[in-house]
Parts: sequence; C-alpha cells; structure tokens
Amino acid sequence: MLKGKVAIVTGASRGIGRAIAISYAQNGADVAVVYASNETAALEVVEACRAFGVRAECYRCDVADFAACKETVSNVKKDFGKVDLLVNNAGITRDGLIATMKEADFDAVMDTNLKGAFHMARHCAPVFIRAKGGKIINITSISGLLGNAGQSNYSASKAGLIGLTKSLAKELAPRNITCNAIAPGFIQTEMTEDIDAGNTLANSIPLNRLGSTEDVANAAVFLASNAADYITGEVLRVDGGLAM
Repeated sequence: MLKGKVAIVTGASRGIGRAIAISYAQNGADVAVVYASNETAALEVVEACRAFGVRAECYRCDVADFAACKETVSNVKKDFGKVDLLVNNAGITRDGLIATMKEADFDAVMDTNLKGAFHMARHCAPVFIRAKGGKIINITSISGLLGNAGQSNYSASKAGLIGLTKSLAKELAPRNITCNAIAPGFIQTEMTEDIDAGNTLANSIPLNRLGSTEDVANAAVFLASNAADYITGEVLRVDGGLAM
C-alpha cells in the first residue's frame, strides 16, 4: 500500500509513533524513526521495521529546536533520496491545574507538541513542493476537541494542531500536498497506563474499551495511502465514539 514511499515519523520510539512506524514498514514504506532521547528504543523500532524488508534509520532530534529539525529533514532526504510522508506524532505532557501550573510546563508542551509540528512541516514543505506532492499527518487528540481539566497546556497544543492542519491543508493543496489530523481518544500507552483504575475510562467509551496503538496506526496508514489522495483538512477521530 505504501511501497516506494519514504516516511518521517516523529516520536517514533514508543507508543503511537512506534506503532505507526512499524505499520508503515509493514505496508512497504521506508521509515525515518525520529526520537528525542531513548536511542535503544529507537533502534528496536528500526529493527522491527527492517524485518519487513524495508529500509529504516533513526535520527535523534528535539522537535522543539527549529535548527535541529532542519538538519534532520536534510539528513533524511540525503540518506533516503526523498521524503513523501511526514507524521508529526512527538508529544509530551506536563499536567497540572491552571492555578498552579508553571510557565515552564506550559511552554514545554507547546514547544514540543505544536511548534515541533510546525518546525517539521516548515522544513518538509519545500521538499514536498519540489516533488510536486506529499502528505502531512498530525497526531492531535480529543483533548484538542473537548478540552480536559488539568491539561490546559496539552489541550491547547492539540487544538492548535487542528488549526495548523486546516491552514496547511488550504495553503498546500494547490501543490498536491495534503494535510490531515488524527485525534486519538484514550489509547493504551505509557501515557495512559496509570489513569484507568477500575476501567472507569472504558466505561465512558461507547465501544467500551480503550483503543490500541494499532487502531491509530491503521488510520495513519489509510491517510498516507493513495486511497486518501482526495482527503485533506480532515480530523479523523479514533476514539471509540467518545467525542461524538
């Protein structure tokens, strides 16, 4: 489905990013695994991707750093020869109530989750324009649609991603570049493993379960495929019906 494509996936050493990177490889794409700090985990993802007979390499990059993102995109293009797909998945949380939240915690979340996506899109856009095509997929959250108490920074960053997605979709459409977003609900990852005591979250979801990282990865494969060539500016919820 993605054979011959080259994909950059940020935050790909764990969780949703890991699942997307491996699913892309399983569907024939070569993958640039971008990670922030855990090289061991990133190398494990690379090996998992290579098991499907594709090329995979890892790149350490703090997406909050404009210059580092520029260098990373340049290195990926040099190593792989092109870039077809960008998945902006890198994200962090620094939860807290607004009355006590530290400015540094607000800034850190915005810098990684929102500015990081801008940085990567900014540096991939010229590559896509020259190639006369490309796809950007931003991983947002239902928190960006509904808000969430104790996550004003995270929700604001994810809501910002939705605005960024729609603006990029309009701006880049004449260049044959699509931009869509995926809004996961409660997905079983390291971020959520401690917050579903007693299955209270699952009980609030119409499908009565937390999602899996593969559920999100399946949506990311679809949006990266030719089947989604005429879809842009959309926010695809993968939330078991939670936000409907």
